[in-house]
Amino acid sequence: MNIPVVEKILRKNEQAARQNRACFDSHGLTCVNILGGAGCGKTSLLEAVLPSLRDALRIGVLEGDLATTRDAERIAALQIPVVQILTGGGCHLTATLVDAGLQHLDLAALDLLVIENVGNPICPANFDLGEHLRLAVLSVTEGHDKPAKYPLLFKDTSLVVLTKCDLLPHTDFDVRAAEGDLRRLRPELEILSTSARTGSGIDALAAWLRAHIRRSA
Repeated sequence: MNIPVVEKILRKNEQAARQNRACFDSHGLTCVNILGGAGCGKTSLLEAVLPSLRDALRIGVLEGDLATTRDAERIAALQIPVVQILTGGGCHLTATLVDAGLQHLDLAALDLLVIENVGNPICPANFDLGEHLRLAVLSVTEGHDKPAKYPLLFKDTSLVVLTKCDLLPHTDFDVRAAEGDLRRLRPELEILSTSARTGSGIDALAAWLRAHIRRSA
């Protein structure tokens, strides 16, 4: 009897991720992969923090989305090199898609590469893109049960950023409950509260990135 064996679906991605990471290392740049659900505020967070970094760091951005270039246009308005990667309906970026996007950036001219992944709390967490750091974004409008419901998104991240914290008085989000679930996943996990609208926590996020970029480069 012939039994078909399906090759591990992530194997090709893992190989491409290793190649991407080697490419980043050879150029001396740090790559940060930002993950989170649709509407959690990833692009707004970048709009708030990148201006405070671009004077000291040379930054490039890869924007992942299913359709439109709207997020990339928002980043381009900051005068930061950006490439839009459209997945054509795919729910996550892959390392091979990232490699294709890299062909449109001058990596030798960058210190920091930011990848804004497709808005999805599930699939993107399964795919290594070759990044050095992962940031998981959780909006207070999403509900404090998300770390328990989607543990993979938060388990392997370097930092969890709570966004839209200016809306806390208008939600039922329980910060203590969310932090408790996050700590159960990783006791040493760093958690930062922010608001892109008011600027709260943005300086702290910029400082965190600067410190970890120097450490990773």
